[in-house]
Amino acid sequence: MFRKAILSSVAAIALSAVAMPLAAQDTLRIGVEGAYPPFSSKESDGTLVGFDIDIAKALCAQMQRECELVEQAWDGMIPALKARKFDAIVASMSITEERKRQIDFSDKYYKTPARLVAPKDADFEGTPESLAGKRIGVQRGATHQCYAEKMFPDAEIVLYGSQDEVFRDLALGRVDAQLSDSLIAQESFLSAEAGADYAFLGGDHTDVECYGEGVGIAVRKGEDELREDLSKAIAAIRENGTYAEINDTYFPFDIYGRPEGE
Repeated sequence: MFRKAILSSVAAIALSAVAMPLAAQDTLRIGVEGAYPPFSSKESDGTLVGFDIDIAKALCAQMQRECELVEQAWDGMIPALKARKFDAIVASMSITEERKRQIDFSDKYYKTPARLVAPKDADFEGTPESLAGKRIGVQRGATHQCYAEKMFPDAEIVLYGSQDEVFRDLALGRVDAQLSDSLIAQESFLSAEAGADYAFLGGDHTDVECYGEGVGIAVRKGEDELREDLSKAIAAIRENGTYAEINDTYFPFDIYGRPEGE
């Protein structure tokens, strides 16, 4: 599997992010999902772990702020942010025009393509024509729902509350294919026993209208100082090696994507 053993503790991330102790500032409350491995999930004792979790802690350390992680179901993320349940969202949320009408985003902190997954012996291809009449599973409210409904209008789009539920029903044969982030599919399904008889179907999907400009950190409208501080902290942990340390814990290549402008 892509994911290596988790090596970094909160203290280690903090030490690698800044050379000085945390200042006594307001606690930064971060909304996280906890059901999207390897980006966020929970250990048997309830501890939150994953790439997004480590990134959130590293950014708090870089900004010299205490970090409080607030678990939130995906489809309630934006309403909870607007209701001030937390101050920012670090939950693999893509920066899209639709979302930017409600909330603001930091600069991206990673960008990966979406891909379809289906049985290896599937008698169909990943084209709109071939998937007509097929059942495609996607997570409700995710960018994949937008893209599936746009790209595969003649398929039946089956919505789920979490990505784990999508993979479960694919393995049970209740859907013919699924659409998700390619890294999620590889790490959480294709590399597992349940995904042994499945494979990617077709190539990458990167539609800007649905998938946006990459994954960023969401904040409420008007909180420009926090948004700018988060963007500066992302740049800082990219520069000082903290991002690479976290990235390499989970993935064999840099998931940040091409630098802006390339």
